[in-house]
Amino acid sequence: MRPLNFRTGYLDVAHEQVTKTFASHEVHVAESRDLKFRLDLAPSLRLTIARMSYGADTTILGPAMRLCYHVNLPVTGHSTVEQNGVGRSFTAGEAGVAFVPEAPVMVQWSADSWQYHVKLPKDLLETHAAKLIGRPMDEEIAFDLTFPLESSSAQALLATVGFLYTELSREGGVATIPAACHELESALMSQLLMTVPSRLSADLHSKPAHSRHSKIREIIDHIDRYPEEELTTADLAAKAGISARALQAGFQEVVGMSPTAYLRGVRLDRVHLELVSDTRWSVTEIAARWGFFHPGRFAHQYRERFGMLPSETARLTKR
Repeated sequence: MRPLNFRTGYLDVAHEQVTKTFASHEVHVAESRDLKFRLDLAPSLRLTIARMSYGADTTILGPAMRLCYHVNLPVTGHSTVEQNGVGRSFTAGEAGVAFVPEAPVMVQWSADSWQYHVKLPKDLLETHAAKLIGRPMDEEIAFDLTFPLESSSAQALLATVGFLYTELSREGGVATIPAACHELESALMSQLLMTVPSRLSADLHSKPAHSRHSKIREIIDHIDRYPEEELTTADLAAKAGISARALQAGFQEVVGMSPTAYLRGVRLDRVHLELVSDTRWSVTEIAARWGFFHPGRFAHQYRERFGMLPSETARLTKR
């Protein structure tokens, strides 16, 4: 994948690109002849990270996004946003915006506005949140619509987004090191969850008790760091100091699946990271390196997770 630097003075062309990058929407500009649309997209592996501006007073109306959360971090200009009956107007530097999946949105930007945009798949962010709080997510993360940017944590979030965008866009940057990219994306999600007020804030900021859930989180962290290890349920239970049955029950409570299913998901993610990195290895070789030795079963599991066959991912990367 390569960075995208898109420019146009035509509203219909801009609309098509934004729909492709983010979501379906309606867009209206005050003076279409003034349109100087720009979209700079960094090649992130799991998230969508971009900078965007229209160069004209713009109103965007979008249906519920359903499958993603979306964060706006204004750098210049003035914004007005609405969702779930809540509205807010502010200038750049005052507030960031966190849109949730299940409600329509309204956005107005001044002509001089440009912003960072981060699109986060719903399942990905909610799974990450479940790992942090130690229990499964039974409903969406109810973020506050806006959050102040003056706090040290918000400034750190903005700095991380800017750094990750720059590194992903830079030739030879972190995008060439999938494991590092994965870690930075995870750090960005943790910062977002810790910074933006939500119904999870109390759990996220409380000191975790030393309990079975904390042991399960330690095992989850170990799997995330060392998925290449030979890890059986018995091995993981011994590492946690609990029974295999307690490990199985703990994983169901925390992430909603068995330890084996979670490990398989992490390994599939690593296969995906290698495939999108334009590797010289074949799909079969990469799959085998991560413990997938049955091609048909592997292809089915990969398509269930990513919506396409591994061979299709490889072909898209090599275009």
